[in-house]
Amino acid sequence: MIKTVAVGAQMLCVAFGALVLVPLLTGLDPALALFAAGIATLIFQGVTKAIVPIFLGSSFAFIAPIKEGIGLYGVSATLGALAMSGLVFCIMALCFRIWGLNFLDKFLPRVVTGPVIVVIGLKLAPVATGSAVTFGNGFEMIALIAALISLAVAIAINIWGKNFLKLISILVAVFVGYVFCLIIGRVDFAPVAAASWFQIPWTAAIAAGKYAMPSFDLAAILFIVPVAIAPAVEHIGDIIVISSVTGKDFLKNPGLHRTLLGDGIGTMFATLAGGPPSTTYSEVTGAIALTKAFNPLYMRIAAITAIILAFCGKLNALLSTIPAPVMGGIMMLLFGIIASVGLNSMIEGKVDLTKPRNLIITALILTCGIGDLQVHLTDTFILSGIGLSAIVGIILNIIIPKEAKA
Repeated sequence: MIKTVAVGAQMLCVAFGALVLVPLLTGLDPALALFAAGIATLIFQGVTKAIVPIFLGSSFAFIAPIKEGIGLYGVSATLGALAMSGLVFCIMALCFRIWGLNFLDKFLPRVVTGPVIVVIGLKLAPVATGSAVTFGNGFEMIALIAALISLAVAIAINIWGKNFLKLISILVAVFVGYVFCLIIGRVDFAPVAAASWFQIPWTAAIAAGKYAMPSFDLAAILFIVPVAIAPAVEHIGDIIVISSVTGKDFLKNPGLHRTLLGDGIGTMFATLAGGPPSTTYSEVTGAIALTKAFNPLYMRIAAITAIILAFCGKLNALLSTIPAPVMGGIMMLLFGIIASVGLNSMIEGKVDLTKPRNLIITALILTCGIGDLQVHLTDTFILSGIGLSAIVGIILNIIIPKEAKA
């Protein structure tokens, strides 16, 4: 039991930094983001028959829309619009339910999804490397050393560790990195001292102007909902990744329609509760690939732990004291693993890059995604990054003729 709880807690530890970073950047409440992620993950697990090892956390794709939406329409209307964005997932789920995986094979073959998965990993790489070199005051060599220590421990345990130790390699690596930062005096316990043991997150959020009962404003909805295209496409990539990592075809069982529906409903409840929209977390998938902890029970434990932490001020504050370089070192490995899984997906799908058609599609997906090409369709509707690269791949796959078979 202790072993199972430790591995589950490790998954939350991996997701924690990104999970609370989105609300910190957008003006929402971090405790509510924890609660929302826990609820969204449990809903996802229920909809998908509890067989898919996926954790849902705060979506980075919505950072700019949330920030601008709050300024333009207020917290209430923004949360309502974010809840409506979950409908995009539900509509896509309906498409897959009606037309099946033929819809996926036609519009999202391996020559499209493989490079998109690579983009998912490499697009996040600057977040990892940026966190690995600073405690918040520009480049510091001691920060890089802390990152390399946590990275080295994770690598060493995964190469030479056995049994239970290998399962909690990331947790051990974070602990060792944390102890090093304690020794050099780079851990700030002020947030822990200021926090209370028990908190009702909505009370504090309302007082701080970070939560209000969601309302539904058409202008806010039209401003925010189109952004959901990007995480919806990213969701498909992540499901393909976790299928490849575990050796199970989750596209067929429980089915992509169920995973999209679970993500969509999870997003609705997460945002109504006051958190950011949810999305499948690539760093957790990377942790699963690294530790081989495939049991979906670990995700439910992580979700329940997140909900508990939302009400435990001291524990929540303690987790927030983990220095950025410690998590940066771990994320360098995890995001690289995601990109590697994308390459492996292309190899398994026998994508021949000597063929001009495949080479062109792959090249443009990588360039648009990693290069962060932006298309301003209107002043408020901007496609970029992962979502745009996926759309480029889909369009090219449709319009470029396939070579005749020998």
